[in-house]
Order: sequence, then C-alpha cells, then structure tokens
Amino acid sequence: MALLAAVAIVPIGLLFLLSGLVINLLQAICYLSFRPFSKRLHRRINRVLAELLWLEVVWLFDWWGGFKVQVYTDYVTLQAMGKEHALVMSNHRSDVDWLVGWVLAQRSGCLGSALAVMKKSSKFLPVFGWSMFFSEYVFLERSWAKDQATLKAGLQMLEDFPQPFWLALFVEGTRFTQEKLLAAQQYAMTAGLPVPRNTLVPRTKGFVSTINTIRSFVPAIYDVTVAVPRGQPAPTMLNILARKPSVIHVLIKRHSTDELPKTDAAIAQWCRDTFIEKDLLLDAHAAENTFGEKNLQMIGRPKKSLLVVLMWACILVIGAFFFFTWTALLSTWKGISCIVAILLLITLVMHVFILFTQSDRSNPATVQPVKPQNEAHRPLLC
Repeated sequence: MALLAAVAIVPIGLLFLLSGLVINLLQAICYLSFRPFSKRLHRRINRVLAELLWLEVVWLFDWWGGFKVQVYTDYVTLQAMGKEHALVMSNHRSDVDWLVGWVLAQRSGCLGSALAVMKKSSKFLPVFGWSMFFSEYVFLERSWAKDQATLKAGLQMLEDFPQPFWLALFVEGTRFTQEKLLAAQQYAMTAGLPVPRNTLVPRTKGFVSTINTIRSFVPAIYDVTVAVPRGQPAPTMLNILARKPSVIHVLIKRHSTDELPKTDAAIAQWCRDTFIEKDLLLDAHAAENTFGEKNLQMIGRPKKSLLVVLMWACILVIGAFFFFTWTALLSTWKGISCIVAILLLITLVMHVFILFTQSDRSNPATVQPVKPQNEAHRPLLC
C-alpha cells in the first residue's frame, strides 16, 4: 500500500499542481479585472473556478481512494443543504474532515462556495492556499488579540455573498489526538467543566463572535458529528493515495440561528452543551457502530468529479505532447535532467501537502491553568 501511494503521488501530483496553477492564474486575473468593478460577478466566476479545482480532490476521495461517506440526518435537513447559507460546526476527528466537508458540499451543489476559517499559514500553500485566498476564506493567526477584528471583518464580507455558502468552523481549534484529549481532560478538570472522552473542549470566543456577526444573514447551523466505524482504516491522505478506503459516518443536525441565545455567555454555553452532546453521540456510535439506520440518507457518488479529472488529464496530455515535440527536451540529457528535477519537486510539494493534513503535525496540546468556574455541579463525561 505504501508503494502504491509513492507511485501514485507523481502522476496525481502532476495533474493537480499543473491544473491548479492554471486555475490560480485564472483566479488572479478574475480577481484583478472583475472584482474592482463587480464583486458579485467575481464571486460567481470564482465559484466555478474553485469547483473545477476542488472536484479533483473529491475525485481522489471518491474514485481513486474508494472512500464512502454515509450521512445520517432527517429529510428536511437534507433538502435544505446547499440551498441556504450555513455555518458548519464539526468535531475535528480525522486528518481529512475538511475533505469530508467538501464531499458533502459537492453532493449539495455548493462546493465552489464552501469556505472555512483557517490558520493563516494555510494561505501560503501553493494551489490550495492561493485558491482559498481568492475564494475569501478567513485566515487567523490563532491569537485572539489579533484575530478578533480579522474574524469579524472577514465574516462581514460574506453578507452580500450571491450564492448559498457553507462556512466551516472547527470550534475545537485543532485536530483530535490522544495527547490533545489528555490535555483537554486536564483543562476541563481544572476549569470545572465536563470532562470529554471523544472531543476536545470547544474554544467558545471565536464561536460567539461568529454567531454575533453572521446571525442576521446566515439562517442555519449544521451541527456535524464525524465518526469512523470500528474496524475501518484511519481516513488519512496517505490511505487515500494508497487506495485503502474507509467508511465515514456523518450525523448532521440543523439548528436555526434565530433560536440561539442572545447573550455571549449563553451562546458560549450552547456551544459547550452541543459538544457534550457530541461526546455522548460518539459514545453511542462506538457501542452501536451507527448513528441510527432510520436516519441514513443515500447521497450517491456523482460522476462530475470523474469527468473533470478526465478533462484535465486530456488537456495536460495533449499539452505535454505538443510541448515536448516543440522543445525536444526528451532528446537531450539536460532536458531529461530538467524533467526529473521537476518530478522530484512535485513529489516534494505533495509530501508537504500530506504532512500539512496529518493530525500529529497540527497544534501541540497545551494546558492553561484557569480559575475553576462555578460548573462543578455538572456531571462529568468520564
């Protein structure tokens, strides 16, 4: 499996990076030429361009890796998905939760307008980060003193967004690992909070600020709980490349933003209570290996991503044929050396992408002692 991933990374990386750079160039031209005169037109064009890029990653998940997402929700929520602005609030369980979100957005018809609150360093990733910048992702430095104004300004920019968008917010602030869980449990005991078993303690400042900013123009919160059934391989980018598929269960509950509390303290408490419920749901899932078959919805595996990848592959193969015919690079050792160097560079860039997705490379676990709050009467979850 590791050998397959190593072999696949070169052609897949070549396809993604070259097509991605073309998309980035078109996004830059659109940003500079259309946005100063019509932000609405720029957003509509960029949505199509971003979707052409993200569909390649969805193809990698769906068709190459053979991964499968099973959605558990009610029919009304399923019908609303993709037809309204929504804040997507999920636990951060695996390395590719963001990709699961893209798969759901693609099924709902809003992949090109799927946004997220991301760490600032993501913006500098070639192809990925550049496209996110043009698509108006919100980038934070993970310092509340610096991020408070940035978050509010970035969210306010979305008020006149012309198409339904999803804004993903991982309230835990980092990806789940056992080390981080131990730190979260220690923090919860110190702060007098319920002690989690399956999630981290949510960071409520950003959530409260987000709700206060978007409540007037975002009608829904999709409360998403992601779980991997027993016996399934870990959903990682390496396992996707190695074609070692997993089934991923996703439970979605819809909340109206109008129904949320009005005060900051009450909104923060609602967020904590939601994650307590997630923790219990993940306990139940671990015992039953399902979120309840009566709520299982069939979302299928559309062929659109497959067709887009075939289109890009044809364009690049034809382009490469004419390029090598014109330059005759393959006829000299110098030309062959240049091609090998480019392939090695692509392999290195793809390796950086993979490292960027891995949980053990994300924020280290930290514990900040706090003054115990008056919540000791609430039951612990462990």
